[in-house]
Amino acid sequence: MNSLILACLFIPLLGFVLIFLLGRTELRVAFISLWITRLLGAAIIGLLALWAWLGFPVHEFHWFTLLQQGNYQFPILFLFDRIGAAYLFCTWVIFSIIVRYCRHYLHREAGYRRFFLTIFSFVFGLNMVILSGVLDMFFAGWEIVGISSFLLIAFYRHRHQPIRNALRAYSIYRLCDFGLLLAALLIDLLLHGRNHFSELKEVLSGGYPPGGYIEFFGLSLLLIIAASGKSAQFPFCFWIPRAMEGPTPSSAIFYGALSVHLGVFLLLRTQPIWGFELPSRLIVLTIGVLTVFVASISEQAQSNIKGQIAYASITQVGFMFIELALGFEALVLLHFLGNAFLRCYQLLVSPSIVAHLLRVEGDTDVHFDIRNSAIAHSLPMTLRQSLPETLQNTLQVVALQEFNLETLVRSVLWDSFRTLGHVLGRIHPFLRVTALLAALGLGFLLLEKGYNIRPYLGLLAALGMMYLSAIAFSRKRTPIWTWNQVGLSTLLAGIGTSLISDERDYLVFFFSGIIAAWLMGLFLIVRMTRIDGPNMNPYIYRAMDEKMPIHALLFFLAFLGLVGFPITPAFLGQDLLLFHLSSEHAWMAPLVAIAFVLNGISASGIYMRICAGRPVEIRP
Repeated sequence: MNSLILACLFIPLLGFVLIFLLGRTELRVAFISLWITRLLGAAIIGLLALWAWLGFPVHEFHWFTLLQQGNYQFPILFLFDRIGAAYLFCTWVIFSIIVRYCRHYLHREAGYRRFFLTIFSFVFGLNMVILSGVLDMFFAGWEIVGISSFLLIAFYRHRHQPIRNALRAYSIYRLCDFGLLLAALLIDLLLHGRNHFSELKEVLSGGYPPGGYIEFFGLSLLLIIAASGKSAQFPFCFWIPRAMEGPTPSSAIFYGALSVHLGVFLLLRTQPIWGFELPSRLIVLTIGVLTVFVASISEQAQSNIKGQIAYASITQVGFMFIELALGFEALVLLHFLGNAFLRCYQLLVSPSIVAHLLRVEGDTDVHFDIRNSAIAHSLPMTLRQSLPETLQNTLQVVALQEFNLETLVRSVLWDSFRTLGHVLGRIHPFLRVTALLAALGLGFLLLEKGYNIRPYLGLLAALGMMYLSAIAFSRKRTPIWTWNQVGLSTLLAGIGTSLISDERDYLVFFFSGIIAAWLMGLFLIVRMTRIDGPNMNPYIYRAMDEKMPIHALLFFLAFLGLVGFPITPAFLGQDLLLFHLSSEHAWMAPLVAIAFVLNGISASGIYMRICAGRPVEIRP
């Protein structure tokens, strides 16, 4: 059974590698995709059959420990139970349908190979999420799924709107990362290392949560934030309809069927934590009710079929949140399977439906008015139609504006940091140097008086890190300048931790990945921006993916390394850094985590502005 679990995880990665190395033509990509999908199906069916033959046990498999330092450990631990079985089976069926569909649907598409590479990386990350037995491994798969979504939303990189929508979705993903990352650290600290998903019920069976009710309620809030953002629940309902900018098959597999249900999966895995206290259950229930209300009304005003399906899927996920809050876990799994298959089908046939309706509309011999048809009179009156006309008009206006949720989230979360960055950026350099010298002078004064100034120096580093992150977040017109701000801010996080922590061995992991990614990205930015000349408009996209594809690929890897994506030691270093901060100086951990979120959004903007877009000729 252990071998089959590993096969289910690594077969999609094998498909990614083979397409990257051998997929030079459409025929090869289609051939590799088809047989890798069949191989994955054989592994999953074999795993499910063996699991059923053994009596449907809760199977846990500890492969090895990736890293262990003191109280910190990163185990590669797998868990397979009925929740994982339902999600894994659904993933394979929908993935197989999508691959078979795309082999013909994307024929002669310019990004044919790129699409399949991204889809296979998505399935690899999704299987890692489904099979993970600890939240740290869960987070690694969560990151892979997020970056795959980011790339597919911006699949049509010549158009500005898909690029903007990809950045919008990625900003929500980074907020989810903030909640999930701090939640993983709190679980380690509160449960004293007993952080396996299979152990949560046993640890909390005593009736009193380790660490106290307030700490556990904060942990529950972090998990709920991560789940709500990933599943586009209130108040984040707006981003999935805009994520439909990518190809129809990617919309089907991501936002109609699988990715939209990852928040539900997170709540299912961590139900003993957030379900331990009544207030957190009520929050999940409230989020579900508000989502159903908002999404069901917004759906009625959508002008495109994919937007309607997106809001319909969000509504059903809202019902799943309600079912989770009420404790109906088995019903949630059945609801997930039904909704996933239905939305996948709807999205795949939606182009045909639109084409058919356009043909009917363009046929002058067909005069069909649904309002006067017998079908219309046989349909039941909806709740909205039974309301007074004034209230109907009000709901229509609110639905057209989608309840202004995007404006609300942007003003509360991002505009505040952007305004802060603008204000800090206007400070005269003389005042900055004066403030720095005054802070250092105060530190020397405290040192002479015998005080321990290490926490004070850590605070200065944390404030400097936030200062650089806010400025980089507010200014993106000069890629080199912004990239340096992001790199310096990230380095300050490690420097500040080294000043206040007694253990510093883990910083080798952090600095080795960050410095290499920062320097490589800086070199590539200089090389890529040089060809456009110094008078290049800073507001346009430079399309280096087509002008200099090798440089653009390397810059993408540098971007991933700088934000702590699990391809460099910086991923482990970032986790270790926050773990030690949480255990020794908990006040600094949220500051560092917020800076990481802002840095990730800023770096993604730089990557898109340099690499995406349509090539234009520079006239002398």
